Amino acid sequence: MHLARFPRVSLAHLPTPLEPLPRLSEWLGGPMIWIKRDDCTGLAGGGNKTRKLEFLMAEAIEQGADTVITQGATQSNHARQTAAAATRLGLGCHILLEDRTGSIEEDYNYNGNVMLNQLFEAPLQKYPGATDMNEAMAVRAEELREQGKRPYVIPGGGSNPTGALGYVNCALELLTQANDKHLRIDSVVHATGSAGTQAGLVAGLSASNSGIPVLGIGVRIPRAQQEENVYRLVEATLDKLNLSGTVARDAVRANCDYVGEGYGIPAQSTIDAIEMFARLEGILLDPVYSGKGAAGLIDLVRKGEFKSGQNVVFLHTGGAQALFGYRSAFNFSQYD
Repeated sequence: MHLARFPRVSLAHLPTPLEPLPRLSEWLGGPMIWIKRDDCTGLAGGGNKTRKLEFLMAEAIEQGADTVITQGATQSNHARQTAAAATRLGLGCHILLEDRTGSIEEDYNYNGNVMLNQLFEAPLQKYPGATDMNEAMAVRAEELREQGKRPYVIPGGGSNPTGALGYVNCALELLTQANDKHLRIDSVVHATGSAGTQAGLVAGLSASNSGIPVLGIGVRIPRAQQEENVYRLVEATLDKLNLSGTVARDAVRANCDYVGEGYGIPAQSTIDAIEMFARLEGILLDPVYSGKGAAGLIDLVRKGEFKSGQNVVFLHTGGAQALFGYRSAFNFSQYD
């Protein structure tokens, strides 16, 4: 897989660290847990979308765009990183935010990622939940064209075959790190939502014949729907790489038992996982993605799905900036 064939700009601090979590592993009493620190990609505080944006922004520039448009939930990490990437590359950026939680909390609606979007001077538009956001982006793109702009539309989460190349690259990077450490990886676990991260990882790890399974912990929709979304994107990504038919359907696995009440609403297990990672390892998770992914990992270890003697890599997708929109979800007093 010669990814240098595809246009790419440099935005991320790579490779991101691959580190053991000894205190968490000891606490859980199961496998050795490692963490792939994609919260450390650097752009605007880091996160998994930066890898995707290296390819997406390059494609936008190649097509002559002067503006990018994307969408996400109110506290979208993808929106923050897209706004920062556009600023760095001298492009305009329009962000469309969908109210998926119905929260009226001031911090949720104006702090965290929302504040950072504004710091990067990205115009924001808010839409009610269940809006067809792809159609909304198409309308905004046409409005900008009428103003003489040349917009490039980035799907939510940067999840299309171009964006997924970022996680094909991550898969190859992870294999190199594991080989250098003489580390046998038995499984990779991460939060899965818009499908691009999981699709890229599955495409990269499966097509390279690594033998490493990927488990996505769903954050929004039921398992069958999530797996189908991921597999469709795996196939499209492999087509782009001229590797069609190299990954079987059963390579795509999702567990959607940890969604709780819905997208962007942390369950108690989410809060527990965030506190556990913070207090045992000094690592910040977010309440939307990585917190739910970690909650799934912790519960599956406790259920014996992962065994002592195995090595499990948790891919940290970032997003701690959203914590500042969720203070009310934690039982913190003002001061001790």
